[in-house]
Amino acid sequence: MKSRDPESRYLATAVSACRAAGRIQRAAFGAAHAIEHKGEIDLVTRIDKRSEAAILRVIGRAFPSHGVLAEEGGASAGDGEHLWVVDPLDGTTNYSRGFPFFCVSVALARGGRVIVGAVYQPLLGELFTAVRGHGAFLNGKRLRVSAQARLDQAFLATGFPYDIRRSRRNNIGNFTRFATRCLAVRRAGAAALDLAYVAAGRFDGFWELKLRPWDIAAASLMIEEAGGRVTGTNGRPWRLEVRDIVASNGLIHGEMLGVLRGGRTGSRDG
Repeated sequence: MKSRDPESRYLATAVSACRAAGRIQRAAFGAAHAIEHKGEIDLVTRIDKRSEAAILRVIGRAFPSHGVLAEEGGASAGDGEHLWVVDPLDGTTNYSRGFPFFCVSVALARGGRVIVGAVYQPLLGELFTAVRGHGAFLNGKRLRVSAQARLDQAFLATGFPYDIRRSRRNNIGNFTRFATRCLAVRRAGAAALDLAYVAAGRFDGFWELKLRPWDIAAASLMIEEAGGRVTGTNGRPWRLEVRDIVASNGLIHGEMLGVLRGGRTGSRDG
């Protein structure tokens, strides 16, 4: 892309925003953090809030007319056409306990369709990026999803919703079914990074229930641009409002949907 293209400016802004938040997270990693609870097990720290503020400053300076949807409450309608979807710190629980699996996720949707995404793991310095129609990359190297075509040999990832203690639709049944049908399942606690790993071919597939747009937006584009597939649990293409998702290299997607359809904890809105 030429530097004058709008997409180049959008991507540069997403990358700058991710790096600004990443500097804050890297500097404070391992320190004790005051923790607030948004729910029984849904946490927020001052680092989440500082990271979000840094991201919104970068976006606001570059595109003051654009809308924002951010996890910690930063929201504005903007021009009604452009919407930045922001997770300032995906994996807050991990971060607060010194477990090094977390990331920053920034995406831009235009007309409801994600066109730019960036996911940044600041400890490893891994920057995943994508622009619709121009591929997905990790630190400048083009990404491709894996070539694993068999579910029984697939390496999968998932997570559990914050209302796991109260809701029967908590993904535990699905976890059990997949664990007995695939090579292995990992639950590391940062959906955006799990999804970026699907784009990079590290995982062959991912599913989860009750996610939010900021968990999915940026990395969903990376998976598509790397040759994979992202849908709701009903198999229809993913949209910003869909919360239950399946993402894969495309080759095992049908089998994954079949496992989910065979359970009793499937989607009502996916």
